[in-house]
Amino acid sequence: MDPRYEIKSETGKYILLVLGAAVLLFILWHLRAIIFFLLVSFVLSLIGRPVVDLLDRVKYREISIPRAISAFAGILILWGFVLLFFRFFIPIIASQARELAFINADAVIGNLEEPILQLETFMLRLGLDAFRDTSIPDFFAQKLNSILNIDFFANIFGSVATLLGNVVIAAFAITFMTFFFLKDDRLFLEGILIFVPTRHEQAVRHVMSSIKYLLMRYFIGILLQITCIIILITSGMLLIGIQFNNALVIGLSVGVFNIIPYIGPVIGAVIGLFIGVVSNIELSFYNEMLPLLTYMLFVFIVVQVIDNILFQPLIYASSVHAHPLEIFIVLMIGGSIAGIIGMFLAIPTYTVLRVIAKEFFNNFKLVKRLTEKI
Repeated sequence: MDPRYEIKSETGKYILLVLGAAVLLFILWHLRAIIFFLLVSFVLSLIGRPVVDLLDRVKYREISIPRAISAFAGILILWGFVLLFFRFFIPIIASQARELAFINADAVIGNLEEPILQLETFMLRLGLDAFRDTSIPDFFAQKLNSILNIDFFANIFGSVATLLGNVVIAAFAITFMTFFFLKDDRLFLEGILIFVPTRHEQAVRHVMSSIKYLLMRYFIGILLQITCIIILITSGMLLIGIQFNNALVIGLSVGVFNIIPYIGPVIGAVIGLFIGVVSNIELSFYNEMLPLLTYMLFVFIVVQVIDNILFQPLIYASSVHAHPLEIFIVLMIGGSIAGIIGMFLAIPTYTVLRVIAKEFFNNFKLVKRLTEKI
């Protein structure tokens, strides 16, 4: 056979492969809402899987619980936690948002006038001219007015109300899919295998089994971590004198942002300190406010130490199996691509990609190095 013909044939195959991939990406982009529902349903089925497996082991005189009933029970438990969250947390968060919307930014700046002026004097001594065109009190007042803006909160609630219709549709679709994923744990795998060549089926089965195991442990561990941190932060805030509603909102903020390693705890602590300041604005800064903020910071540090020593090793050691530098780089990449949401999804996405790379590209030295612990 003419070598030139073989080269043209190979080139044609690569062109067809690229065109096929482009068409597939185009279709996936237009079906992104359905794909999102499928992925959320798959994650929820991983979280609810232990409940279904537990009920499957329950027997009475060789009579076991039907799989459909076990799956339905898993759905009820998942929805129970969701409804409990909305019933308990959302009214408190809404109440706090209304309170923040009506806080007078000038009063906040007035109460913090002395430390702000000291900061301004210190910066002038250093020769910093960042605030040459405006004073630091005016700068903080402008920023606070932009944050504590009733129109801002009104727009948020308006957007939430607009989305309720879509949320109902999404909730129904996700519930429907999750039920069948719980009822038949091979359904998701079989759906993927439809698009996989027969010669690669065994490898894909192995990949999906590993991904399922690792992600199930990861997401269940994350939920336990969030719950424990919310309890610890809320309890700590109550012990130092923060009101219950404020303490719960601070605990929820720290717990949710703590999903993002390294950066998340800092974001949560900043939000918590901000809530502590604006909700206790009547306090004298040096005699009461500063000690309160110090106690709050102490609680954040203690809980973070507990998280680093106890919670995170249990979660990441059993699922991610990655070096801290790897995780940090992956988080930065996720954040640069999709912001906060990208950082939330960075670690599970990286875990999936590592499992796939280990199975199909293990002949590369870099892949061997990155996947040697999974």
